[in-house]
Amino acid sequence: MRRTAIAATTAALCLALAACTGTEPEVSTKPDPTATAKPADKAPKTTEAPAPKDAGVGDAITLKGLEDGQQVAVTLKKVSDPAVPKDEFFSPDDGNRWIGVQIEIVNTGTAVYDDSPGNGMKVADSDGQWFNGVIADIKAGPSMAAGVTLKPGAKALGWAVFEVPKNAKVATVQFGMNSGFSDHTGEWKLK
Repeated sequence: MRRTAIAATTAALCLALAACTGTEPEVSTKPDPTATAKPADKAPKTTEAPAPKDAGVGDAITLKGLEDGQQVAVTLKKVSDPAVPKDEFFSPDDGNRWIGVQIEIVNTGTAVYDDSPGNGMKVADSDGQWFNGVIADIKAGPSMAAGVTLKPGAKALGWAVFEVPKNAKVATVQFGMNSGFSDHTGEWKLK
């Protein structure tokens, strides 16, 4: 009972903090520019600007946090679908499967990044149903740590796991700083 009261109070405080930031929520779907862009004199001449693409596997999105200096570049590195449990003791419920999403977080800000990355992640299927992560280990690789503290320039790499219905087509991955309470969310599309 006491844990429930503490959790409810914490959630209420986080929502109040998010509401008091004074900024409008933003969802970034465009990948960061790559460092391998062609020089202007070597670029092909076109009269139309290329259509912007949504971020996908391999793309980084730079996100800002609630406090000054909080900024990370998050790259969706790999997807494992279905994700195979690491051992025989844990597995998805009947009628469900696990999806693994490997992300890399690089602290590109001036403040220390101190967060629980899994709290700010979720996936959606093509019908618009959203799913939070589950605590699970998969054969694809090591899980992202529950708590990550990164000095500027440092990085973290790991897998997050989500449990979805077997027939769901996972189409979107989202990540937000500050355990998902930041006003700036990154979104990647899966093919």
